[in-house]
Amino acid sequence: SIMAETDEKYPGGCPTGSGVLSGAGNLAARYVIHAVGPVWSGGDRGEADLLAGAYRRCLELAVEHDCRSIAFPSLSTGAYRYPIHEAARVALETALDFLNAHGKPELVRFVLFDAGAYAAFAAALKELT
Repeated sequence: SIMAETDEKYPGGCPTGSGVLSGAGNLAARYVIHAVGPVWSGGDRGEADLLAGAYRRCLELAVEHDCRSIAFPSLSTGAYRYPIHEAARVALETALDFLNAHGKPELVRFVLFDAGAYAAFAAALKELT
């Protein structure tokens, strides 16, 4: 049902660097926010801005729809080959800036694939705080 809803609401898909909202189907959540991060092309094609834009738009949608929490994977670091250490810094810097400006959502969680991703996010968080 999520796929049918997104196909109907967003026939052109979601632009890179943005996010869109759908119902959660049978998931234990109210919504699913779909984000499209950039494909890594060496870092000189605006990838960091696009990645930050995707995280920021998802956070905006969460606040607009009164979500108390949001969970993110590490966007663009799988098939799109964004280097994990750089992606972690962009993700956390964007989330921290948003939280400092808006104070919401109450909880931002990063759900990471493996110990390497966790280490990259932990190192980035240490640098940023």
